[in-house]
Amino acid sequence: MRIGILGATGAVGQQMIECLIEQNIPVTELRLLASTRSVGKKYLFKNEVVVVQEATENSFENLDIVLGAVESDMSKIFAPFIKKAGAVYIDNSSAFRLDETVPLVVPEINGEDAITHQGIIANPNCSTIITLMAIYGINKLSKITHMIASTYQAVSGAGVNGIYELEDQVKDILNNKKIKSEVFSHQIAYNCIPKISEILNNDFTAEEMKMQNEGRKILHNPDLKVTCTCVRVPVIRSHSISLSFRTEKELTKEEISNAIKNSPGVRLIELPNLPMPLNTSDTDIVEVGRIRRDEVIGGYALWCCGDQVRKGAASNAVQIIKCLNFEK
Repeated sequence: MRIGILGATGAVGQQMIECLIEQNIPVTELRLLASTRSVGKKYLFKNEVVVVQEATENSFENLDIVLGAVESDMSKIFAPFIKKAGAVYIDNSSAFRLDETVPLVVPEINGEDAITHQGIIANPNCSTIITLMAIYGINKLSKITHMIASTYQAVSGAGVNGIYELEDQVKDILNNKKIKSEVFSHQIAYNCIPKISEILNNDFTAEEMKMQNEGRKILHNPDLKVTCTCVRVPVIRSHSISLSFRTEKELTKEEISNAIKNSPGVRLIELPNLPMPLNTSDTDIVEVGRIRRDEVIGGYALWCCGDQVRKGAASNAVQIIKCLNFEK
């Protein structure tokens, strides 16, 4: 299988390279594509050195799959050239997620949707993936109708510069130096910022609306109602979500716990143990715990954590390849 990675030098692109090896994808050619400033960089893939090439409109010829790890604007520019070359584009950006002709796929939940693609398959938002992984087993027992979610999103979700800014601010505070905030709108060290992305006309942010809009599409539930608050927290890696949800029919706590326990890709963490970002970082497992009855919403509450670079992005995209049953 001939695979290209668009945006290969970023954190998600680099993780995609590792995931191709980890998931035993039969790669016969790996083409690493990035902007002009990254041309010539060398990376090791299965004991072979692969040199980064400039991404141009002619970069995709003879490829079977292109994994996208670029921003939405660049994704929209290159997608037509990828389709023209006859490759399947698995895009990690938000560019095509709500396009009715583009499947939005989490393999454990709706992997069969991938085969209906018309040249493009979208990878969902990282917090959406982690949240839905936690509850998809429950949704099989009884359709989830309402969700109230608060996300606690790691600084690496804003890229490697988000990590550097947190580290620099901590050092500056300890040394009584002036704090600089360039990546984030406010100081992130020892702080929480309850705003990720732009505010929309309904007073929610674009990031917050993804949970409802993408959740409806992935779960095939156009009536799903979600209230979401997204918060940036001073954690290096792995997002966490506090979630309350209601199902169509009443379920017992035992049924909820068993559904989570029997969901591939998910680990039930029982007290006194707790799901935490440190435990899920650099893994593909979503941990779920703190399950309790929520009398306010008329359902249950839980807490879940997952690595947004891996299962929230790169690992999920590579898993989608397996849904396509490529034999090349």
